[in-house]
Amino acid sequence: MAFHAVIPAAGVGKRFGSSLPKQYLALAGSCIQTHTLDRLSAMPELSLLVVAVSAEDTQAYDLPYAQPQRLQFVHGGCERMDSVLAGLNALQTQGAAPSDWVLVHDVARPLVRPADIRKLMSVLQEDAVGGILASPVRDTMKRGSTQGIVATVDREQLWHALTPQMFRLDALRQALVAAKSDAANVTDEASAME
Repeated sequence: MAFHAVIPAAGVGKRFGSSLPKQYLALAGSCIQTHTLDRLSAMPELSLLVVAVSAEDTQAYDLPYAQPQRLQFVHGGCERMDSVLAGLNALQTQGAAPSDWVLVHDVARPLVRPADIRKLMSVLQEDAVGGILASPVRDTMKRGSTQGIVATVDREQLWHALTPQMFRLDALRQALVAAKSDAANVTDEASAME
């Protein structure tokens, strides 16, 4: 059993509202993408690292990565799930087993702690399905409609879903293919698995 990573990086920043994709914004002297990929490629526990970039993106390949030899680039898709599927297909092509673990991590989240990733891997390595990193909601949450606030939502059981999200390669691939077949645009891998 091996651990691999798929890093969706084909976003163009439409929700962020920037003319530049957020992974190319500067952070502490480098772009966000470089920080994220350097952090992940420094983890020897991760066997294969696949980065799904936009077909129009030429910048991703030439960044000064610390370990460029550890990164495999593939063309992602219009939606996150398309990029993740492209990454999963690349892992299969490279010989990853159906039962191998895949950690999907957003390229625009460079501050993930390797200790948190290792804990996720350790806690879930014998699990049949997988899981995610998450943090409890601390703010007051409201449900709204076009007429305004409808209700205050109990935050006790609400969590912010984070990445990486870790699932078995074949199970995740099947869940994403099924979601795509149902025309469900899932926004993270856990919702596809649900």
